[in-house]
Amino acid sequence: MRMRKKDWARPELAACPYFVEDPRALRGHWAERFPRRQPLHVELGCGKGVFTAELARRNPGVNFLAADMSPDVLGVARRNAENAFAAEGRRPENLLLAAFRVEGVAEILSAEDCVERLYLNFCNPWPRAKHHKKRLTHPNQLALYKGFLRPGAEIWFKTDDADLYLATQRYFAAAGFEILSQTADLYALGDPENIPTEHELLFASQGVPIKRIVARWPGGDSPAPVDRRLR
Repeated sequence: MRMRKKDWARPELAACPYFVEDPRALRGHWAERFPRRQPLHVELGCGKGVFTAELARRNPGVNFLAADMSPDVLGVARRNAENAFAAEGRRPENLLLAAFRVEGVAEILSAEDCVERLYLNFCNPWPRAKHHKKRLTHPNQLALYKGFLRPGAEIWFKTDDADLYLATQRYFAAAGFEILSQTADLYALGDPENIPTEHELLFASQGVPIKRIVARWPGGDSPAPVDRRLR
């Protein structure tokens, strides 16, 4: 559901030191935009930023880039980040926010950025077969991610959609990723390190099982082209 326009969001983002107005200009140079050179983790489609803000707070030794298309939702993410860090009397120095169409992430990240972890949380499942290539876990997208993931990098994926969960297992295998772990019911697993997103909390409250896959990109040459029949 589209967020209602928030008149305060753009002025607050314009004054925010960790909001990137032109992320394309930093392609290959994201490390220079952070105060410290540290491993870079990226969340595509960060929404209200609850997940990434908490990750950044817990992991000061990692730099985080949170991207979403809507400045309105990023305005909320900025406020959530401020609140998360304020409890410890800190500012979000290891977090950047960027407004960008996440499907085109290769336009803002390159091999020089050496992304060590990519988070894809509750992305659009695109249920109709003719739209499957738009999925953020489709092999076409995974091929783009290889352009900025360093060898050994991981993709952490969560969804409420059973079909997307099963399809993503096939997508990772077809694209040459190694699945490190997977579960069709994350809450039954009882992972104490799990940080929920706002969508996750909503689905879990409705009794919908949360699915998660952690996959690793070993690096090296890309596999042979994916069979066009793969959906």
